[in-house]
Amino acid sequence: MTTLTFDSLNPATGEVIGSHPKQGPEAVRDAVGRAEEAAAWWAGLGHAERRRRLLDYKAVIAQHLKELAELVHQETGKTVGDATLEIVLAITHIDWAARNAQKVLGRRRVSTGMIGLNLAATLEYLPLGVVAVIGPWNYPLFTPMGSIAYALAAGNAVVFKPSELTPGVGVRMAELFAESVPEHPVFQTVTGLGETGAALAGDPRVGKVAFTGSTATAKRVMAACAENLTPIVAECGGKDAFIVDADADVARAADACLWGAMSNAGQTCAGVERVYVVDAVYESFMRELSERVAKVRAGEDYGPITMPGQVDIIKRHIDDAAKSGKVVAGGPDAVRAPYVDPVIVEDVPEDSPAVREETFGPTITVRRTRDAQEALELANASAYGLGGTVFSRNVRRAMEMARMMRTGMTAINSVISFAGVPALPFGGVGDSGFGRIHGADGLREFARPKAISRQRFAMPGMNLTSFARGPAEVERLIRLVTFLHGRRKR
Repeated sequence: MTTLTFDSLNPATGEVIGSHPKQGPEAVRDAVGRAEEAAAWWAGLGHAERRRRLLDYKAVIAQHLKELAELVHQETGKTVGDATLEIVLAITHIDWAARNAQKVLGRRRVSTGMIGLNLAATLEYLPLGVVAVIGPWNYPLFTPMGSIAYALAAGNAVVFKPSELTPGVGVRMAELFAESVPEHPVFQTVTGLGETGAALAGDPRVGKVAFTGSTATAKRVMAACAENLTPIVAECGGKDAFIVDADADVARAADACLWGAMSNAGQTCAGVERVYVVDAVYESFMRELSERVAKVRAGEDYGPITMPGQVDIIKRHIDDAAKSGKVVAGGPDAVRAPYVDPVIVEDVPEDSPAVREETFGPTITVRRTRDAQEALELANASAYGLGGTVFSRNVRRAMEMARMMRTGMTAINSVISFAGVPALPFGGVGDSGFGRIHGADGLREFARPKAISRQRFAMPGMNLTSFARGPAEVERLIRLVTFLHGRRKR
């Protein structure tokens, strides 16, 4: 029987990087079955042994860093430098997950309160079993590793379905894991198109699905999960805002804004797409931004648009913005597939596609605001809510604006820096999805809380959970509760 395959292409050249099998429902079922058996063994190893093996995996990834960076470069088109940064961040997350899993998830005693004085109570977080990870193409190693490493550290086996645009990276990740854990297929990769992902999400033996992709695709994955009540953590992109306050260091703000918007050709879920600048520094900020963008080159400083279909969306947004706003850099002629030159447009209406919809290209819209409050209100007027940025020298005001931003994460006087802090959870609200990866929240995302109460001794005269309970015991309970909780606070 001939196995159907598909090719992985270099988006910059069209060169075939590799061929991979289109694994259908039967192959996916087999992989999940193997993962079930592997999950029981992996969970049984305990935290200390999993920690050792994951730290070894981290070392293997580090030893193959250049090889992996070249593969990411070939399959996505991003620069080798950006690919290297992506892998370095993934290494730090594997390290954090391995070292902190026991502290976050391990059994601990909790207080029982006065009513439960005769009880002992413990809380721990146990593995789910098999976790399915459906990954994106824009950060094919770093983003899925934010789920894979944390799911593995929590004691689960993982079946990973990489994007059909970057299958080679996903295959290599699992191959390298087998060097550290050769006994059982604790981490497997299945390759294919949409059918493969649907089969994985719809398998009733999967304990949780971790998905990264568009909001529309997330809804379809959720529908498949709903058939079996399979929980899902979904990271669905964003339309992140960048606020420049009146006292900001405009040179640093412009530098960070440009990199946050243009690096990886703007193909970053938490990248900068909307910029709001307070009137007092607007002109100076735009001078800095204009000077810097003139030196940025598509094909040199960043790569091509990885997914061919995205070019049409980017062009539609640029064309619409250019009609209603003032073009500062680029414009409709910036699109020369597979590359898009940097695009900056001022004064684009807030209801335009370039402001409301995710562009996922090297483009930004810039708007002048009366003050920081107006900038914050405009930043929050979006269906998305993934990340954001505030530049201000006033730490207190910057912190307050960051807290008020309707996003899962906000960076102050830096851009996307939260992604590089393993202890911080990563995820959004609204159309940006729900659930969290990274940090303690990310570890708990891939585990189930297990609560245990144990009676240490019988409470004299207070046998409340028995049909032998009498009026005297109820009266004693009332007196105790009144003493503990009956005083009003003024």
